[in-house]
Amino acid sequence: MRLLSFTSLLLALVAFILYKITLSKLEKRRQNAEAKRRNCAACPVLPKKDLLGISRFRESLRATRAERGPKYVIEQMDAMGKSIHTVQVRVLDYELNVTRDPENARACFSSQSADFDIGVHRTQSWKPLLGVGIFTSQGEQWRHSRALVRPQFSKEQVSDLDLAERHTRDLIAKIQPRNDGWTETMQLQPLFYNFALDTVTEFLYGYSVHAQNPARRSKLPTVTGMNEPNLEELGANFDKGKRWIEERGAFYKWYWLLTSKDFEHRCKEIHKLVDWFVQTRLQRGEGVKDPELGDGSGRKKFVLLNELAKETQNPLELRNESLSLLFAGRDTAGALLGWCFYFLARHPRVYDKLRSIILQQFGSSATSPISFAQLKACQYMSHVINEVFRVAAVIPLNERVAVRDTTLPRGGGPDGSLPIFIPKGRQVLITTYAMQHRADLWGDDVEDFRPERWEEGRKVGWEFIPFGGGPRACLGQTSYVLVRFLQRFDKLENMEEPGPVRLHHAIENRSGSGVVVRLHEAGK
Repeated sequence: MRLLSFTSLLLALVAFILYKITLSKLEKRRQNAEAKRRNCAACPVLPKKDLLGISRFRESLRATRAERGPKYVIEQMDAMGKSIHTVQVRVLDYELNVTRDPENARACFSSQSADFDIGVHRTQSWKPLLGVGIFTSQGEQWRHSRALVRPQFSKEQVSDLDLAERHTRDLIAKIQPRNDGWTETMQLQPLFYNFALDTVTEFLYGYSVHAQNPARRSKLPTVTGMNEPNLEELGANFDKGKRWIEERGAFYKWYWLLTSKDFEHRCKEIHKLVDWFVQTRLQRGEGVKDPELGDGSGRKKFVLLNELAKETQNPLELRNESLSLLFAGRDTAGALLGWCFYFLARHPRVYDKLRSIILQQFGSSATSPISFAQLKACQYMSHVINEVFRVAAVIPLNERVAVRDTTLPRGGGPDGSLPIFIPKGRQVLITTYAMQHRADLWGDDVEDFRPERWEEGRKVGWEFIPFGGGPRACLGQTSYVLVRFLQRFDKLENMEEPGPVRLHHAIENRSGSGVVVRLHEAGK
């Protein structure tokens, strides 16, 4: 009897495997016929190193953990040919396309955007931390989130320089020169992430968490039914939580295999903090604010949560939408500032040139008023920031999934100029870092940090999409910090040992070695 049961089970397994193979062959036949009907050519296939393609997957994970993931993508595509910019990759039972072609990026984000959306596996990977919000929703839900959030971002609101000034002062106060004007060797990157966290929490909730200077924290108002949240671990909770969702995302349809009590704890602590802000607004109204943040001007302070609460009183929706913006605002701004000083420390010519221009346009006093119009008019500073974005790619990778059978305009044929077929459900990875390191698009000096390339009449197209075609709200604050730093410090020296750049990719891309420098105060 036991032998019969085993035999039946074995036969059922064989039948299931044959069924799946038959379905796969029928689907492949259908795809080939549809590709032919649409006049599509075959896309180059990245060679597998084993039967199932698992070796490539393991290599990719190892490269990411070794802080060179974006470079690994370039190496694998270049190995197939410098002129190949879109490939098909097979891993286990699914296929995906990887592209560094600007025209394909344009198709995914603009000209054929109705054919693509974020994938359900990304949504499920991110949902434990971010819930259903603007970065994790699809279709009508995404359009609802966008309609709720986007109107709040006027130019005046995202360029609140009073906010930037307060937190820049706290940032620079952490840098104490000796009597000879030089600081000790110091790590700047945590200070930039604290700055970003302080500014974005004030912008979103009206309270700064004061990660930079905890002594400035005010007593939080009591919220009925809730304990006061823990502010001390907020940055660490974000970093650990992001690490988990990045790895879950890498496992794609098998994201559910990666579970962790630590991940659940990090999500819970972040939710407790945001829920506290939300309940404060719902229970007490918009008049409650951090007394540390009054500017004495009598102006009504903009708080994004207050504006969202005028549109919805759903606490979960308020949590998810504001948390998505907190998540993005902290990480992109912190990473961008870190990379700016990382490259400026390694290119004293650029630092000296930028400082000279800043002194001419803004003066030498670190207390002189600065306007958003002045920041925008400082072209060389914009060129420096653009070059940082290009070389470092703060968002090195994006993804879309086809919601119906469609095409990408390039990648097929001998020279890659013909369209390729993308079946419904196929994931497309847009490798921003690889696209911004193509010598045929940027010149033979593509690996050099040279802001002057932006002065040479370059028209920015889809080869440069630092935020995946999205808004760039953190640029004003980045420019502001650069001005205040360079007004005060006339020298910035790299103190890190020589070695390759380390790309710590956990959704955003930050320097894996941080920003290890020393600075010299002007006039000493």
